[in-house]
Amino acid sequence: MAKLKRFYRCQNCGAVSVKWLGRCPDCGQWNSYVEEAEPSPERLKSVREPSEPKPLNSIVYTQQSRKSTGIGELDRVLGGGVVPGCMVLIGGDPGVGKSTLLLQALKGYVNSSEKKGLYVSGEESAEQIKLRAERLGISSENILVMAETVLENILQVARECLPDILVIDSIQTIYTEELTSAPGTVGQVRECSYRLMNLAKQFNLPTFVIGHVTKEGALAGPRVLEHIVDTVLYFEGERSSAFRVLRAVKNRFGSTNEIGVFEMTDRGLREIENPSEIFMQGFKDSEPGAVYTATVEGTRPIIVEIQALVSPTVFGMPRRTSIGVDYQRVNLLVAVLEKIGGVQLGMSDIYLNVVGGLRVFETAVDLPVLVSITSSFREIPVDRRTIVFGEVGLAGEVRPVGQTEARLKEAQKIGFNRAIVPEETLSRVGNIKGIELLGVNSISSALEICFGR
Repeated sequence: MAKLKRFYRCQNCGAVSVKWLGRCPDCGQWNSYVEEAEPSPERLKSVREPSEPKPLNSIVYTQQSRKSTGIGELDRVLGGGVVPGCMVLIGGDPGVGKSTLLLQALKGYVNSSEKKGLYVSGEESAEQIKLRAERLGISSENILVMAETVLENILQVARECLPDILVIDSIQTIYTEELTSAPGTVGQVRECSYRLMNLAKQFNLPTFVIGHVTKEGALAGPRVLEHIVDTVLYFEGERSSAFRVLRAVKNRFGSTNEIGVFEMTDRGLREIENPSEIFMQGFKDSEPGAVYTATVEGTRPIIVEIQALVSPTVFGMPRRTSIGVDYQRVNLLVAVLEKIGGVQLGMSDIYLNVVGGLRVFETAVDLPVLVSITSSFREIPVDRRTIVFGEVGLAGEVRPVGQTEARLKEAQKIGFNRAIVPEETLSRVGNIKGIELLGVNSISSALEICFGR
């Protein structure tokens, strides 16, 4: 038997070296090299017949090929349901509810289509999974549960029972006996992912894989893991909040702009079909620093509250803190507000927060951020029935944003009667019954409308 060649691989970035190195020259990580064995040529041989090429116009696919998970918010993020043969990776902080989400999705999938699902856990025993399922009210003979960490055993069972959907919890606990490295290492995660992907494509088996995250919030393991899967989802949520947000960062079969909103309860995850209802909790009398805006996630407009607190600094350097809005953009907007708007914030601390734990990435929140900061600085409240949105340029001009009509209709439905919007969008938007539209072309005109000076 030929002797296997051995090499060393960085567990942080996947770089390869013929000898052990104390510090990776590619990523700079210390003590990250682990010895691995080169796979034998026999193992690399294909175990199935090669596929035949087909003319593109002869391939039949309909939207009905997608299957529902029974969870509308998850189906929305996936692009309309589960595609046969897809491989979906879902990551998130420990305890955020990844296993709960997929167990509930498994129940909805087999109930709605009367099919069979296989749940493989490398972290819990079958009894522990049963205990969690009882708490969630899940009991079905169509859900098969298996506590296993050896990849070869999982593949064998999957080929024998031929489930209609497969869940792996989690990829970091699964290992192949053909590699000598420990579970969770770069080599193991990469090899197990490739073989699970081949299984999914060979049998048209939808496969959901749970992945751990690092302390920085990125998915643990090699970057190739995110490349080979079809969809990458992040399940986000603050420990102090019961609300969770499911967001797609990669999706070959749908948009990456959609989000799903859930609430964690003692009976599992509950869908929030109208997210505005949770992000506007405590909708009360006007207070300085509080401004409401309409943001769009994918095709869904959401009303959120932006709060700012401006106070005199007690240190030499003023402090800037932002939660939910990009920190660098907040600094840029503060500079525009000082120079163009004439609001002197050089000796003030600024604390900014998006209520409900939602993270907002679009530039439509520029104008409400500046209005909320000015409101707190001058201690003048903005009317609570006023909605504000618009992008702000470095010259202080207010630029138009997309889907203005959808934002205004959502605001009108919630009960807002006045909207401060970019002036250029007024000609594109028809009359919205019950809401007064005020167009602005600069932050100075917006501040004048809100504060009278």
